[in-house]
Amino acid sequence: MAGNIVGILFDGLAYGSLLFLVGVGLSITMGLMNFINLAHGSFAMIGGYASVYLANRAGIPFLATLPLAFVAAGLCGIIAERLLFQRLYKAPHLDQMLFTVGFVFSSIAAAHYFFGASQQFVAMPDMLQGQVRFMGVDFGKYRLLLIAFVAAVTLALHLMLSKTRFGAEIRAAVDNQDAAAGLGINVNLVFALCFALGTGLAGLGGALGVEVLGLDPTFPLKYMVYFLLVVVVGGAGSIKGPLIAALLLGVFDVAGKYFVPEIGAFIIYVMMIVLLIAFPSGLGGKRA
Repeated sequence: MAGNIVGILFDGLAYGSLLFLVGVGLSITMGLMNFINLAHGSFAMIGGYASVYLANRAGIPFLATLPLAFVAAGLCGIIAERLLFQRLYKAPHLDQMLFTVGFVFSSIAAAHYFFGASQQFVAMPDMLQGQVRFMGVDFGKYRLLLIAFVAAVTLALHLMLSKTRFGAEIRAAVDNQDAAAGLGINVNLVFALCFALGTGLAGLGGALGVEVLGLDPTFPLKYMVYFLLVVVVGGAGSIKGPLIAALLLGVFDVAGKYFVPEIGAFIIYVMMIVLLIAFPSGLGGKRA
């Protein structure tokens, strides 16, 4: 029993790490830019398909496809932001939601046209296959990579936002756009780079999640609620809040499906309600 609990906790942390990696980009666009982007999962899907295509068709090793998936999703994100989304920054939130939902359905149609309706698979390198046994419990190598990867990304994001000039410009643009522009900060460029960063992280999460979450054209709709839960429960605009929320939701989701499979799919929503009652402004202290 103890081994099963440790295994469930480990799988939940790995699953939560994936949710955070994708959801933190949504936290950036919603919290820092005040833009409700329900199409965030579409950019995660772009990263997933980029990784699958490069690994299966171009013969590039899976790990080498990850930075390329980040770049592909980030480029698509900045193009969409410049051509489409920036026109909606000052629009009502309902308009933002309706437009981005339309973007989701367009991306689903495009993925179906170019890649078909079937699930996509990617060959994992030998070093990521199998398990590592520690104190009588087996830990999957791939899931260990997910947890380590997210830990590194979290640290890098924290340092970027708190220790760099770009992070200071982001905070200034968020607090007061007019004052930031008066100080010589190119607010439009800062927001564009923020959007590219957020969508790039989503693409990275989509590529890493092919093995765990699966990948097909319905991906943006299938996981839209999960990514929103991470931001709503954690609090938009922060890193710590969505990280804690994603890990908690991941653990309870896996545990619920293991112990009570009949109602396991609802556990994550019960957990959301409990957390929002206890922390109405989100775990990060910022209302989403």
